[in-house]
Amino acid sequence: MIEKYFNLSANHTTIRTEFVAGLTTFVSMAYILFVNPSVLGAAGMDKGAVFTATGLIAAIATIFMGIVANYPFAIAPGLGINAFFAYSVVLGMGVKWQTALAAVFVSGVIFWLLTIFKIREVIINAIPADLKSAIAGGIGLFIAFLGLSDGGIVAANKDTIIGFGDWSKPATLLTIFGILVTFALFARHVPGAIFIGLVITAVAGLIIGQVHAPTEIISTVPSLKPTFGQAIFGLKDLGSLQMLVAVVTFLLVAFFDTAGSLIGAARAGGFLVNNELPNAGKALMADSIGMLGGSLLGTSPTTAYIESSTGIAVGGRTGLTSVFTGIFFILALAFSPLLTVVTSQVTAPALIVVGVLMAGSLGSIDWEDFPMAAAAFLTVLGMPLSYSISDGIALGFIVYPFLMLVTGRGKEVHPIMYGLGIVFVAFMVILQIG
Repeated sequence: MIEKYFNLSANHTTIRTEFVAGLTTFVSMAYILFVNPSVLGAAGMDKGAVFTATGLIAAIATIFMGIVANYPFAIAPGLGINAFFAYSVVLGMGVKWQTALAAVFVSGVIFWLLTIFKIREVIINAIPADLKSAIAGGIGLFIAFLGLSDGGIVAANKDTIIGFGDWSKPATLLTIFGILVTFALFARHVPGAIFIGLVITAVAGLIIGQVHAPTEIISTVPSLKPTFGQAIFGLKDLGSLQMLVAVVTFLLVAFFDTAGSLIGAARAGGFLVNNELPNAGKALMADSIGMLGGSLLGTSPTTAYIESSTGIAVGGRTGLTSVFTGIFFILALAFSPLLTVVTSQVTAPALIVVGVLMAGSLGSIDWEDFPMAAAAFLTVLGMPLSYSISDGIALGFIVYPFLMLVTGRGKEVHPIMYGLGIVFVAFMVILQIG
């Protein structure tokens, strides 16, 4: 039955191979179970509830991907967009996290409708590829900066605004150790390098007394009560231009994140036909369900994970790989006590490594085309300097159509870009006078 449903023979794979692939993908992205509660916890959310929400929605969306789309792609709350949720929307805009979840919920509904009516591709295609690369690279710099700051590598400086922190502190030394270990594992192409680096850093922290040992390893699954359904209660506060921009940004980042990860993983597995992914609609539907369901459970937007390529690399070829990955996420929910050892110093290396990977997209930008180069540069630089992903996107989306107009190339810009530019101009004006 399993053989027939997933077409294992036709895809030259076996149940055992798919099992190993599913486990490999899980180990490669399991860090999100601990990093996501740490990031969203900064916004005041209950870490235990976020842990459960993260594992559940990763399992649900990934298993849906496997059963419906029959692809070995995994889905979970995205690293980067969760930072936008916590630091830009909640802490930056000063809104309640319940309202931010409501914005994710609305984005999820729109995401789902756009997928149903096949409009997602139109919007994605309206935005220049180089700006998409700039957004990914900018988010990479932003989350790497968060990692450096959380780990004490950099700190505020009254003379230079920012500078190196006190590297003699044990907590900072632990972060440096974790960065070097994780970098080394990644450089040697060790499967699950980020997760293994996180574990090694946590153990080192226990040894030097910077991390407190948990009283138990396995426990009952943390309750979802603190976050479940809070997105619905936050809908009443969705009315300001700031929240409109938050909704648009959630949509844009999720668009590019998912599209980039799906294409990357699909290319690694040889699934692309004429540079397109067959049955892409079903894969995108899994992502839409993840975003919508995640907001109701209590977590930031989901995205397809490029780490799926690690499972593909060891032979994963069908949705059975995703089913196994989803099952592992469910089993992992019993290990919530380990959250106590995952401090900001332990998660910092993961943020920095993912930042390095995302920054790789900057190489595809045409830096010889000044209108594009200027917009991309401001997008990338604007995110870490303003401590806001949406502000960086706003700068790029305002400058690009403006420069294209003044250079007589306005017809090359899609009308949707002009519309987004106007929205972001209004956002920046309100931000400055409000």
